[in-house]
Amino acid sequence: MRPDLMELLCCPLDHADLALEVRKKTGEEIVDGTLTCTKCKTVFPIDDGIPNLLPPEDRDP
Repeated sequence: MRPDLMELLCCPLDHADLALEVRKKTGEEIVDGTLTCTKCKTVFPIDDGIPNLLPPEDRDP
């Protein structure tokens, strides 16, 4: 995921801003991390550079 996408992304549940936590980067690409809603505190994972913005109950275990 590119960091400039943060300008476009919001929480799919309540449309609030997301806070980014980066665990691993390759160059400018965020490969591993999380996006956390600043309002409802739901955490969305970033795996292999792809943010998973599905609600927690709809994600694969």
